[in-house]
Amino acid sequence: MSSNQNTYAVIMAGGIGSRFWPMSKESRPKQFLDILGTGRSLIQMTFDRLARLVPAENILVVTQERYRELVAEHLPQLPSENTLCEPFMRNTAPCIAYANHWIANKAGADAADAAVIVAPSDHLILKEDDFLEIAQVALNHTRETTHLVTLGIHPSRPDTGYGYIQFEDLPNVDDQRIRMVKTFTEKPQLELAEQFLASGDFYWNSGIFIWSLANITSAFEAHLPEMQGLFEEHAADFATEREAATIRGIYGECENISIDYGIMEKAPNVAVVLSDFGWSDLGTWGSLHEKLPQDANGNGSAGVSLEITDAEGNVVVSDATAGKKLVALRGLDNFIVVDTQDALLICPKAEEQWIKQLVTQMKAGKQK
Repeated sequence: MSSNQNTYAVIMAGGIGSRFWPMSKESRPKQFLDILGTGRSLIQMTFDRLARLVPAENILVVTQERYRELVAEHLPQLPSENTLCEPFMRNTAPCIAYANHWIANKAGADAADAAVIVAPSDHLILKEDDFLEIAQVALNHTRETTHLVTLGIHPSRPDTGYGYIQFEDLPNVDDQRIRMVKTFTEKPQLELAEQFLASGDFYWNSGIFIWSLANITSAFEAHLPEMQGLFEEHAADFATEREAATIRGIYGECENISIDYGIMEKAPNVAVVLSDFGWSDLGTWGSLHEKLPQDANGNGSAGVSLEITDAEGNVVVSDATAGKKLVALRGLDNFIVVDTQDALLICPKAEEQWIKQLVTQMKAGKQK
């Protein structure tokens, strides 16, 4: 798209997806998995989607150093210099600050007019054409205003695992999907989430952001000045042999903080585009369940051939590489069953928060 030649996309790919154990592991996190059995990993699907909106050479991936080779394996078309490696995890604000300075360096004289899309690598979007249309609406809005834009998702249930955005009318805007953000609420209790849903003026926070490089830079200067100063102080080291050592030093001093807490919840100029494009953050096996093909009894599956009797509401997944694994269930309701080459998980869906606790326990055990 010619109008987006000075537009960049940042794919955040540093997480480990511990709630998706045993398929997602530190050695190969969920963004590098073909969880839906489509033949494409989540990061590949994210790249393909964004490449329809911005020039492929303007897409960059921010990940951990240990995932550099996995990124190259999954995205061989990505220039090696477009993979930015964090020395260790410091949440999303430092990640975005790093990307901002890389973009400013690449854009050069055009940096003042550059626009940026920031997206997680491991989210699912089923209605891609709808997403692209919404993203273009947001891009156009950022070019015409000083707003930082987030994409809000129409809530289908009172989910306590998502953040919520309360919105209000934005005067003098023709497209009524564009509103001003009034408040952010992070993962409310069920009763509050039910009130949000009933009110009609709360949407889920997708974690997908669109802004101009100039406006997000100004926001860092206003709300995270120390972090911005660290990157600006060493700007001359970017795109040189000194970059890796410089980034390690910067990250050693950076605050561990999300872009939501650090900027979006503080800034007075945040807009939201109300959206519904088949989004899921795939944060848990339960969230995957509703996106999987299901039988008449609500059993969702991927990578398996199911033989089921007197069982309903289960999610059954296998990473079997040589065809679909045969899985037989009887008398099992509302369970997660995940089979991999070296692990088997069987857990009630209602208790899936235990999975992350288990991973933490196992990791602590290895460190003893």
